[in-house]
Amino acid sequence: MILYKLIREDLRTHREGLFSQGFWALFVYRLSHPRTKVRTPFIRVPYYIINRLMQKFIEISCGICLPETSVVGRRLNIEHFGSIIVHGRAVIGDDVILRQGVTIGNRSQGYPEEAPVIGNRVVIGAGAKVLGNVCVGDGAVIGANAVVVKDVPPGALAVGVPARIIERGVS
Repeated sequence: MILYKLIREDLRTHREGLFSQGFWALFVYRLSHPRTKVRTPFIRVPYYIINRLMQKFIEISCGICLPETSVVGRRLNIEHFGSIIVHGRAVIGDDVILRQGVTIGNRSQGYPEEAPVIGNRVVIGAGAKVLGNVCVGDGAVIGANAVVVKDVPPGALAVGVPARIIERGVS
């Protein structure tokens, strides 16, 4: 999809529009992500420097770390900003909602490359942690402050520490 259309779609997804910190984090991600495909050092190095400065500004001002190396689908809604960390190898599907304090990352220092895969239409509640090489199925809901360390089937609800899976059927 053309970058311009993705950015317009992201803007419509966030209720606060241009005043949404989630939109700005996603905007910087959308501008930065194409750098991962650039191979020419003459272009890649300046792009990298500008990208890092923009990402650090977003981290400091919005409290959202969304690396350009992660894969983010369409219409990601960062509903409440602050303390949101996404692993550089994480995959996030379409129509996902993230709330404040969410961590999508690796489970231990021994396996730094492991990262979650989040399906489409997933809702992740405030303070939730999705850790390690886990898959969260389409339409799943991760409750507030849940710590997910194993796969969540499509349509299921994950609550508690560690998260308990409650089957709800596919939604």
